[in-house]
Amino acid sequence: MTARTFVDLLYEQAPREEFERLVAEAEQNGDPSAAKLRAILPRALHVRDTLERQRTREAELSALYETASDLTAIRDLHQILRAIVRRARQLLGTDIAYLGLNVESEGAAYIRVTDGSVSDAFANLKLPLGTGLLGLVAQTGQPYATPDYHTDDRFEHRPYIDEAVADESIRAILGVPMTVSGRVIGALLAANRTPRPFPAEEVQLLSSFAAHAAIALENARLFEQVMQTNQQLREHSAAVEMAADVHDKLTGVLLRGGDSADVAGVLSEALDAKVEVCEPDDPQIPVEAVQEARVTGHAVQLSGGRWIVAATAGGDHLATLLVNGRPDLDLAERRTLERGAMVTALLRLVLRAVAEAEDRVRADLLDDLLAEPPANPALLRVRARRHGVRVDEPMVLAVVDIGTADRARTQREAARLAVQSGGLSGTRHGSMVLALPGDDALHVGATVQQRLGPVTVGVAGPVDNVTAWAGAYREARQCERALLALGRAGQVADAAHLGFARLLLGQSGPAELDDFMRLTIGPLLEYDEARGTELAATLDCWFDASGSATAVSKALHIHPNTVAQRLERITALLGEGWREPARVLDLRLALRLWRLRESFDDGTAGR
Repeated sequence: MTARTFVDLLYEQAPREEFERLVAEAEQNGDPSAAKLRAILPRALHVRDTLERQRTREAELSALYETASDLTAIRDLHQILRAIVRRARQLLGTDIAYLGLNVESEGAAYIRVTDGSVSDAFANLKLPLGTGLLGLVAQTGQPYATPDYHTDDRFEHRPYIDEAVADESIRAILGVPMTVSGRVIGALLAANRTPRPFPAEEVQLLSSFAAHAAIALENARLFEQVMQTNQQLREHSAAVEMAADVHDKLTGVLLRGGDSADVAGVLSEALDAKVEVCEPDDPQIPVEAVQEARVTGHAVQLSGGRWIVAATAGGDHLATLLVNGRPDLDLAERRTLERGAMVTALLRLVLRAVAEAEDRVRADLLDDLLAEPPANPALLRVRARRHGVRVDEPMVLAVVDIGTADRARTQREAARLAVQSGGLSGTRHGSMVLALPGDDALHVGATVQQRLGPVTVGVAGPVDNVTAWAGAYREARQCERALLALGRAGQVADAAHLGFARLLLGQSGPAELDDFMRLTIGPLLEYDEARGTELAATLDCWFDASGSATAVSKALHIHPNTVAQRLERITALLGEGWREPARVLDLRLALRLWRLRESFDDGTAGR
């Protein structure tokens, strides 16, 4: 056997070439494990790439946190401009980043600072509003991206602009607006010297950062003005400093991994009022007011001394901040509230990005665990432990049909349940799949239904070995499909509680038949055995007689009143719903099995 393994390479964060080299050396040395290594090489590389993407995402988020800290601490205008472009370039990993500011009196945008630029002409470029990508963003206040600027005819090309872009060898550009109080003050851009697309996630991330940077830039600009003007402006500086202090506290919430409640606490203290962070569709807030807040970017006053402001990022409405009991918010306080909304949006965007990345990794792990046969169980155990999942302890597999429920909301809730429980969630064949710790499959299924709403849940397990997961998944999926086929949507069942349908799913051994009889007519058989009665025989005869008490009386040679009394006892033992069609079918099958079992037991079957 070779001394090193794929697990060692994953632990060392080795490059892809090391994985290939490990297999090649094993093959060259005639190692007996070479064939197995070659077979599992693609999965090992998939795991390696997944981990690499996660590390890259963590590096991006780390850069975002550092950015917030840096911008909060800087007061010098030129320093903050340099910090913005440096951090923007870090955040997206591009070759160049640059920032342009609008000069309204000239109807143009000037490139004020660059990072990664080599051309003096580019660093001092002036673009009339509406020209080039920078001029268009600065004019419209909308983000634009192009994978190859020189071939993109959406922008007004001017020779001197294109020459400056060519001098830098720029091909791909992403630009987002920088706005303060609903006014576009400029644009922040990131560019590459090779063609590349900019996915929506990067557009949202840079948009949120630009909003954050614009406020920090505005704070620095106001701070300079306050330091250079008269007493009236110095009084205004107190409000700006107060806003900056609140902004620092809000940034601290972001850096220490706080949540919306922490943001509300900081704002409540600053505004001396109760502040709530509400969901975008909160019914207590008028839709028209929310729309106005989203369009203007300003705080909007409601009746009853209430104010709202929308927390948005890249056009996505992430939350609404609601202030109660303050009909007289001044301008500085409204701006503080708006800054709080921006930090709230950034916080939610970062947390959502982290959660989505984690959900994807956990869903991939679930897919690999459900593969038949699972590749490299030892590696799967290592991956599972990294996510707090112990695959060799009792786990229940649940397959969920959500019916008409909100799929996105249900999937988010399922992911939260899995993380909180130490399990996994994902989607397969149009149904949601959860693997949750537990010794009682039906109890786990009930928990899933309680959290997700009126869904249909098929469960199987528990299993305590990674090699048994695939079989348990198949059984749970059969149960889910059987429930839907039987018209039992919205219920939870394992194979033992499917009634006669279990006998049609390839699971009808002696033990399963005994379970079926026990769950269906067990109370009657136990009662008869304990008291010497004939309730089971009476019910069987009642079915044969099509529910005629008179016919039962004659067949069993008992009084009709006795028949009625026995039927009352049967109802007490089986429940009021035993005459329902689905129950009748199960009961008749169970009674037939009982008759057959009785005939074998007394020796009459062979006569």
